[in-house]
Amino acid sequence: MPVKLRRVRAEKRSPRRRRHETLSAVKFVIVHNHFRPGGVRRVIELAAPHLLRELPSARPELILATGEAPDAPWLDGLRARLPGGRVSCWVDPVLGYLAEQPGPQSPLRQQLRRFWTRHLAGLTAADCLIWAHNQGLGRNLLLTRELVRQCAARNLPLVLHHHDWWFDNRWQRWPETRRAGFRSLRQVAEVVFSPAPNVRHAAINRHDYVPLRNTLGARAGWLPNLMPRGVRPDAAKTRAARRWLAGVTGEKNAPIWLVPCRLLRRKNLAEALLLTRWLRPEGWLVTTGGVSSADERAYHAKFQAAARRHHWRIRLGVLAGSETAKPSVPALLAASEAILLTSVQEGFGLPYLEAATAGRPLIARRLPNVAPDLKTFGFQLPQLYTEVRVPVTLLDWERERARQTRFFQAWLRLLPPGLRRLAPPPPLLARARPPASVAFSRLTLSAQLEVLAHPAEVSWQACVDLNPFLTVWRRRALTQKLRVSPWPRTADRWLSPRAYAARFAQLLRARVPTRLPADAAMTAQQEFLVKTLAGAHRHPLLWHTNT
Repeated sequence: MPVKLRRVRAEKRSPRRRRHETLSAVKFVIVHNHFRPGGVRRVIELAAPHLLRELPSARPELILATGEAPDAPWLDGLRARLPGGRVSCWVDPVLGYLAEQPGPQSPLRQQLRRFWTRHLAGLTAADCLIWAHNQGLGRNLLLTRELVRQCAARNLPLVLHHHDWWFDNRWQRWPETRRAGFRSLRQVAEVVFSPAPNVRHAAINRHDYVPLRNTLGARAGWLPNLMPRGVRPDAAKTRAARRWLAGVTGEKNAPIWLVPCRLLRRKNLAEALLLTRWLRPEGWLVTTGGVSSADERAYHAKFQAAARRHHWRIRLGVLAGSETAKPSVPALLAASEAILLTSVQEGFGLPYLEAATAGRPLIARRLPNVAPDLKTFGFQLPQLYTEVRVPVTLLDWERERARQTRFFQAWLRLLPPGLRRLAPPPPLLARARPPASVAFSRLTLSAQLEVLAHPAEVSWQACVDLNPFLTVWRRRALTQKLRVSPWPRTADRWLSPRAYAARFAQLLRARVPTRLPADAAMTAQQEFLVKTLAGAHRHPLLWHTNT
């Protein structure tokens, strides 16, 4: 499935050939529902310049196919990093999230068919490569299905790059999926895990790669997110970022603890605030991205209201809105005292790498699907933890248990009946008596805010014996001696731009059988479902949009 070019001298082309002259340069089409700030956009902006250099054309053209126009400053920055700077956009709202589409969904099928027919007409496997991001998230399966169909009809190479999954604690969207016409799990599987010979599936961690490889064979590849080594903003940009942060917090030279993320429930931001208040009481917790989905608005509003009511030292979504005159994320990383990553769910976790690249200490959760890959890359992360435990005396446990029971039952009803047996009640809800302590990440936001409402020293004294590792970290933080993970030499083998481009090319070149077993897509999806519905992958924060 390699993209190949036949170079023909322009002066020898017939008029008919000249009409199709644009096809003499490879069209590299990147499909994403949006290009809002976040991990997917960061991977695209880092990888696209290196992948374009590998295409067999002197003038490759990058095309962004998306539901909304990218921010102009970001697009200008991308053009500046590309060979030749040839970037154009195919923008149509029908490529956005289904939940954000006005009116009935039935006309969308025809609109999407017309969109892809118009833009893919005349393209062949020799001059076009399509790189589609996060379609496994299922936010617009009508788009994914039509893209898969039209690429198959034209034999266009299509890489489905999977960052997240629709079934991974996102069952609130299952009714939306059914309304779009996908009435069964099998119909969804045939789109998300398409076994077509022109399709390749890229996973960003081995946890996801193994089920793909087991069922789709050479059609699947492991493509860890790249991170160029030692790319740091210059001193002037770092100083400017510090001045800007001082304006945001209203305090000059205040310690900044940064969470580089969008405002999502799975980021578990209340835990980041709890750790900041315990370990660096005079510090400010700052998050970068804003709310990018209607599902997250209630979480943001509730958290923001509590922060204002209690006068917590926190600033949420400082880069939200226009990016003009705001520092870049790398500049903010370099200007911060420490980086935090308290997510309960990540596909890869770029902040693990970004902190090492910026030379800043990181405090992060040890996520079971990410930690093995970090070890393979060679990272030594000195401030990695599994859970932060809190005594139930810091919250109203009976109300929390009732709340969790209600949310879990509502979440369970969202699952197709055949899957409910794979999701037994969480152990906390099965207990007859209150536990002595509970993991903070296993609480709803309402209960997390109850814990945070206590003065920091009160909650610290109640929790320090449950989390002895924090005593050492607090001493380091107060003396600004938190440890930095150095960038290991072995990481370049996996994460350098050259390694990324080589793995991408290897995936495209893979020889695959024309046909797979009839149930290959469904088998792959079922293996994922069994894993993701296990108890370790369920958190109350993700059971309901308003916790």
